Amino acid sequence: MTYRIQKPEKWHADVHLPASKSISNRALMLNALSGGTPGLLTGVSDCDDTAVMMEALFLLDVERREGSDSMLPPVVNVKAAGTAMRFLTALLTVSPGTHIITGSERMLQRPIGVLVEALRCLGAQIEYMGEEGFPPLRITGAMLRGREIELAGDVSSQYISALLMIAPKLQDGLTLHLKGNIVSRPYIDMTLAMMCEHGADAKWTSRNTLTVKSQPYRPTSYSVETDWSAASYWYEMMLLLDQRDATTQLFGLFNDSLQGDSAVREIFKKLSVSSATVGFGGERRTCLIRNGCVPKQVDLDLTKTPDLAQTLVVACAMKGIAFCFKGLQSLRIKETDRIAALQMELAKLGVRVEVEGDGIMHWAGPQAQVAGEIPYLQPPSGTAIDTYEDHRMAMAFAPAALILGSININNPQVVSKSYPGFWEDLTQVGFKVEHEE
Repeated sequence: MTYRIQKPEKWHADVHLPASKSISNRALMLNALSGGTPGLLTGVSDCDDTAVMMEALFLLDVERREGSDSMLPPVVNVKAAGTAMRFLTALLTVSPGTHIITGSERMLQRPIGVLVEALRCLGAQIEYMGEEGFPPLRITGAMLRGREIELAGDVSSQYISALLMIAPKLQDGLTLHLKGNIVSRPYIDMTLAMMCEHGADAKWTSRNTLTVKSQPYRPTSYSVETDWSAASYWYEMMLLLDQRDATTQLFGLFNDSLQGDSAVREIFKKLSVSSATVGFGGERRTCLIRNGCVPKQVDLDLTKTPDLAQTLVVACAMKGIAFCFKGLQSLRIKETDRIAALQMELAKLGVRVEVEGDGIMHWAGPQAQVAGEIPYLQPPSGTAIDTYEDHRMAMAFAPAALILGSININNPQVVSKSYPGFWEDLTQVGFKVEHEE
């Protein structure tokens, strides 16, 4: 399936954003670990990743209460949900019984060896059922002893969060030493804050050391906040709009958010999009406006907020803003190799992005473009952006229609992973979204 996205003739945007996928999945995990009921959680995301978590936790709960008649280990299929794979792998090591955890073809290509080895150091019984270092896994739950372990700080923060969330159930708690540069630290801070709200004693005890005591969680009522990652695409649209007096209102965002991607406010302020969040009639709304001049170049370290990389790379390329973005190492092991995917798809639009190692992307701007087959932002008719089963590829490129007039997006249904109503929201603000088989 392909969608053809055409720019709106007029702009009026009042958008109710989805709930945070990151917070929803942590809330579900902590609710399960505390023995809470589903009714304690409100505002949980309706995206694919969260649905996978809810289904798996429901099956584990039924199994715990009623047992299993099958002679074979129950299978937990997380499909394409990377967060669910990491979190549930850890959860199954402290859950009764033996289970197999697997996923989509792409999921079976995503490494999990770092997490498995860390869990084995704690006494976990995990076997690889295929290639060493990759799912599927056979896991037998046990009482893990806990201890001090070391982990590279530049691995996925989901490995770290998975270990932290099961740590209160370990006999001796956990002291986790992170070596080197720590990526996505705000996601670790989010996990710690939510753990403490559920009764854990978990904290940074030095710049690179995390300590969690062994003590039970308590069931806690929890309301999930709106997603700042989803908001980033609307900031991108505000930058690309040619109407300087245009405004956009986003509903439900928290100023004091747990989400690291709330940094999008300050980042886009540097790109001439300002915002302010106010209460109105009992409902929060964040107003976006164009304010100031668009810079010619922007240099940013995105180590703490790698999920904003696609939004920023595409936004700058479309607006002709030269850039250098660092701290992108974790993009290689996301839903796709996001660095390679960005290079490939931007090249279709005549934008030649350079990459240094695994962590730096830069572009010198349209004036420095080397002559190639495709002139800058003049793609051949019918050019379509491939999404690589990655929701953020679809949502980062869709706003390019505001510059190009229209853009084709292949496999647009991938947005359901985190923002199921994305295309409907675009239609409501005036974009024309047409199906092209």
